[in-house]
Amino acid sequence: MNKIHLGDSLELLKKTPDNFVDCVVTSPPYWALRDYGVEGQLGLEPTFEEYITKLCDLFDEAKRVLKPTGTCFVNIGDTYMGNSSYSESGRQGFSGSEGHMNQDKWPDPKYKAAHGSRLRAREHVKQTLKSKSLVGIPFRFALEMINRGWILRNTIIWHKPNCMPSSASDRFTVDFEYVFFFVKNKKYWFEQQFEPNLCNKKYPQGTFGKNSLSGKEGVKPPLNPLEKNKRCVWKITTKPFKGAHFATFPEDLIEPMIKAGCPKKGVVLDPFMGAGTTALVAINLGRNFLGFELNQEYIKIANKRIMPWMEQQKLGVK
Repeated sequence: MNKIHLGDSLELLKKTPDNFVDCVVTSPPYWALRDYGVEGQLGLEPTFEEYITKLCDLFDEAKRVLKPTGTCFVNIGDTYMGNSSYSESGRQGFSGSEGHMNQDKWPDPKYKAAHGSRLRAREHVKQTLKSKSLVGIPFRFALEMINRGWILRNTIIWHKPNCMPSSASDRFTVDFEYVFFFVKNKKYWFEQQFEPNLCNKKYPQGTFGKNSLSGKEGVKPPLNPLEKNKRCVWKITTKPFKGAHFATFPEDLIEPMIKAGCPKKGVVLDPFMGAGTTALVAINLGRNFLGFELNQEYIKIANKRIMPWMEQQKLGVK
């Protein structure tokens, strides 16, 4: 509890007790993009089919450790297929380097170009996907999760108004990513979140009449009539991080997930902890965390960020 464990996420999940965590919030490694320097690591599979299978196998274990009332939020991006390299453009992700595949110049070892895997992937997609096509990783992942028994409650669009411009002149610039909200059972813990009601102040949330599902599902109207139930497009800017990890979650992106999907003093799991933003937000919101990370250097970075806040919690400082 409140610790980041070093090791392979799947193996660590297998050692985690059943029904142990309340909420999963994570962003898995992208296919053929990052090299951890560990044999058999997630993300270096020769085909995207193998990647999806391996990723969903991991979430089978996550489902086991999740409580019956648990929730699961997964952020995952997509990529385009190109001719001369693995992709036309890299993941439209969290960092200032988003939208570019030239990772040989990135000093972070986590982003070393996975040359062998990319070569194998390129040969594979020549037979299955046309150049310039989106691979469709998020859709393939979501459908496989549904096939394995997960309930997909929402597809959230993370809109990034400060996204990096694209050099492509024959398509629109991608300025969003997907966050999938899954649960394992029809009845689950969820605290309704609200946002300003700027579009229709005359009919605030909770006044839609007898046919509304809100009464059946126990949805509470907002205390403030100028608020409405939170929508699925979240406008959140990416934030730079001075540490060695380029792909950090914005805290503002994680906060509504944990508030909505994890009760206070509950446990939030991030199987790909990275620089520790999920843990940091969990602590600040009065939750516990459990993290797994394959890279020792990132654990050091994460602990450096987290420890001051944990000390404040012990001292009762808010």
